[in-house]
Amino acid sequence: MDSLNLTLILLISAILAVSLCKRLGLPPIFGYLLAGIIIGPNATGLVPQEETTAQLANFGIVFLMFTVGLEFSLGQLAAMKKTVFGLGGTQLLVSFLVFFSFGYAISLSWQANLILSGALSLSSTAIMARLLAERLEMKSIHGQRIMGILLFQDLAVVPFLILISSLAAPHNYLFKILALAFLKATLVLILMLGLGKKILDKLFYWIAKEKSSEVFLLNVLLVTLGMSYITEKAGLSLALGAFVSGILISETDYRYQVEDYIKPFRDILLGLFFITIGALLNIHIVAQNLLWVLLGIAIIMITKLLIAYVSSRVWGNIDSVSLRTALAIAPAGEFGFVLLAQSESFDFIPHAVLQIVLASMLISMMISPLLIQMSDRIVLYCCESEWSMRAVALHQLAAKTYSSKDHVIVCGYGRSGQTLTRFLEQESLAVIALDKDTQRVRAAAVAGESVVYGDASRREVLIAAGVHRASAVIVTFADTAVSLAIINHVRELEPGIPVIIRTYDDTDLDKLKNAGAAEVVPEILEGSLMLASHAMLELGIPLSKVLKRIRQVRAERYHLMRGFFRGVSDENIDLDEVDQPRLISILVMDNAFAKGRKLRDLMRGCEGVEITAIRRHGVRNLHPEPETQILAQDVIVLLGPRDRLAHAENYLLQGDK
Repeated sequence: MDSLNLTLILLISAILAVSLCKRLGLPPIFGYLLAGIIIGPNATGLVPQEETTAQLANFGIVFLMFTVGLEFSLGQLAAMKKTVFGLGGTQLLVSFLVFFSFGYAISLSWQANLILSGALSLSSTAIMARLLAERLEMKSIHGQRIMGILLFQDLAVVPFLILISSLAAPHNYLFKILALAFLKATLVLILMLGLGKKILDKLFYWIAKEKSSEVFLLNVLLVTLGMSYITEKAGLSLALGAFVSGILISETDYRYQVEDYIKPFRDILLGLFFITIGALLNIHIVAQNLLWVLLGIAIIMITKLLIAYVSSRVWGNIDSVSLRTALAIAPAGEFGFVLLAQSESFDFIPHAVLQIVLASMLISMMISPLLIQMSDRIVLYCCESEWSMRAVALHQLAAKTYSSKDHVIVCGYGRSGQTLTRFLEQESLAVIALDKDTQRVRAAAVAGESVVYGDASRREVLIAAGVHRASAVIVTFADTAVSLAIINHVRELEPGIPVIIRTYDDTDLDKLKNAGAAEVVPEILEGSLMLASHAMLELGIPLSKVLKRIRQVRAERYHLMRGFFRGVSDENIDLDEVDQPRLISILVMDNAFAKGRKLRDLMRGCEGVEITAIRRHGVRNLHPEPETQILAQDVIVLLGPRDRLAHAENYLLQGDK
């Protein structure tokens, strides 16, 4: 089969399968796996197996490991070292030993047992990260525990790959070869990490001056594949070089641009890699061993769930956090497929066993979205501490709003909610904003803004927010189902309070008005009204006093509206908004470079970034003087594009390095 026919078959099958999964609400990874199963040599035979597994699998692994390295932060690792190395290391080690014991009991060879135990011990970073982000739980306690475990597993893939590549050596020389491989890996890492950052900083600075997206992208591909080439020539894996290049780029000022540029290549090549994994699955063997597949699913899920739960409890987490963590860790992961794909050419694993394991891993991954979706009900049913935590959160919210009266409850603190809150506060109106994104709430609250964590669609949260004493409720996000729930609760609790709803268009306008909304603001129609008002002003048509006031606000709004605190739910923001200015808050610690220095001096190293406020002792100064001296525990609020913010943050905390 020529390369053009192969490419067309892969693309057509991927489009159809991924589109089907999107309609069913399943992650795209399942679409790629399904496409591989259908077109593989064990089903329709449209694509021979050897053509799908050679180059595509290697490039898919390279870009997967590059992405892991790009998201890997030395600072983040230091901050989460207890979770990553303590909880993560415990979970992985115990899981590996338990699965190795299972393999020993059924008389697998030690090589096959080692590979399978490593593959089954890993969980899905790609699926869990996406599910946690969609549920706005990335920065929750259990979200941090889950990501800490997954981060350690991702790091553990590197030695696993080195180990697998050495298994084909004769038994007498295996220890010597392994020792040599790890020694070479250590030397390569020291050289790359020691010299790489300085070289890449200068290289990317020189490339960025060209102001060419094509050249920048080519440079990213060159760095990624170049380092993979170096590690391969050193007798190590391609994946190790890609992982190191991701780490090095993550420490530069260009990590955000690189992530955006590389994402299309990563997603496509990773998708094609999963097609090759699907092609390995022989549905005929799976059907003949269906009972063994079901038993394999039960062993994988129950074993990892129990180990993750107990490990989390041992490391001091409460039962509800431990159970949420265990539910996320229980299914298999994509790196398990990576290990199996790397070992397939060695024929260590009997073919029937490989098929049963592949099917069990695949089905367990398909179960993971359902597990996360049902996690709230499972935890509430099983854990008493979950009820206690919810009661404490409501108590804290009620205590914060106890003295508030005639305030406005703003539901949602995204970009629209933040802009609205600033308008209301300029008119001296009290505001209580509710948001489910813990990352956004923490960032904005540190900067002194009036926002608290809470799900506005829950009746008890609205009561705790003081709906009986409020003057209005405003929903700033376009979600008709949630908006209807909020309207129903408010009408039941306090019928006289006006509820103002934002929608994307006028599709559900009548439904919301009939439910009791005082006003419904379709943003598309409102945009048309703004455009019309500007046109009438330019044409000299007289306006009423109200429109004159609107004209005055519009003249000032560009400074007031620009910038927003970025949260987990903003990760999939439209491409047109990716380069818009954003806000971040930086806490000045005792060892920070900025401590003791004047604002005027610091701004020289923060070119392209504006300091919009300084919070000191709970008081916000929106117009800090250039002579202001920065003290420990000050919170500096920065406004600017993402690349300059990354540089400014590093400068304020570490100085010029």
